[in-house]
Amino acid sequence: MNIKPLKIGELQAKIPLIQGGMGVGISLGNLAGAVANEGGVGIISTAQIGFKEKDFYVNTLAANLRAIEKELKKARKIAPKGILGFNIMTALTNYKEQVLAAVKAGADIIISGAGLPVDLPAFVQGYKTKIAPIVSGKKSAQVILKYWDTRYKKTADLVVIEGPKAGGHLGFKKDELEKYGFGACKKNENCGLKISEDNQNDKFERKCIKDYSEEVLEIKKVVQEYENKYSKKIPIVLAGGITTRDDVKNAFDLGMDGVQVGSLFVTTEECDAHINYKNSYVNAKEDEITIVKSPVGMPGRAIKNKFMSQVMAGENFPPKKCLKCLKKCNPANIPYCITERLINAAEGNVDNGLLFCGANAYMQNEITTVHRVIEKLFG
Repeated sequence: MNIKPLKIGELQAKIPLIQGGMGVGISLGNLAGAVANEGGVGIISTAQIGFKEKDFYVNTLAANLRAIEKELKKARKIAPKGILGFNIMTALTNYKEQVLAAVKAGADIIISGAGLPVDLPAFVQGYKTKIAPIVSGKKSAQVILKYWDTRYKKTADLVVIEGPKAGGHLGFKKDELEKYGFGACKKNENCGLKISEDNQNDKFERKCIKDYSEEVLEIKKVVQEYENKYSKKIPIVLAGGITTRDDVKNAFDLGMDGVQVGSLFVTTEECDAHINYKNSYVNAKEDEITIVKSPVGMPGRAIKNKFMSQVMAGENFPPKKCLKCLKKCNPANIPYCITERLINAAEGNVDNGLLFCGANAYMQNEITTVHRVIEKLFG
């Protein structure tokens, strides 16, 4: 496998790897710094990033903005020459404020999904910060890049393609997930493929990879249009279920410039999550990883624990306090508060938390290090 550096404008990562942003409190300054120090791109999630601040519950926005600067400084101390940035969800109520705080703090790159980051170019104007949308399909790539071109005369510096095996909130509707074989059934096999029981998993995996690979190539064509128009290289990285060296090779074979990896870094010593959170991955079984419905209506992937079993059985958990974190969230109509449950998980209360994870998290059976994860993928 021919491994080339990931070039994002004048930035260059020795390892063509972006560490995925994971919130709340899973990828903060320590993990991002460790990845950047190894030659990859370290990404801090801003989702309720200030939850450890003393005034978080009374002055949430200020706590989050303060923590953005703190966590980047922490990462810079670990990797003074590394490439560091933030994952900032478009769905956040204070999206603009968080982007501005990130660029003022000195972020090298902002990666943005969970909606269409149509106005991201406006918020980074005047700064060197690179911008990258997360897309899951050809249509979203077309909409974002056309809007940026028409409205701001600007295009992406990087594009992240996030596939159906990703963790957390997914950029797919329920029927789209079923199309790629990731519906609600126990073994994720409702893709309509009739196969024998003894060879079931192997053929199922090939079917799913083949289907989404076609979408990846369509997205690549869209990106190439804007590469030609702006006479610049727009690197593309593939995300979602990247677990092995073969997964990395498959991405390169599709013409990708790199990969984005999240779940593999959860079970590292450097990850910012509580050890109970890390061990929930280590102990997870394949049939415990399931598609769940977020309070804001988006499908996501998580480990089925005590709390999620209760939610799936129809129980409701009224929020203790609404922090107005997401734009499209009505506290009166949701089964649980996503911030509350993600914080529970990050602090180690895993039985009562929301444990987002990628499709292959069950394959992680030990606590390792960032160096060993990167060596496993690229060594």
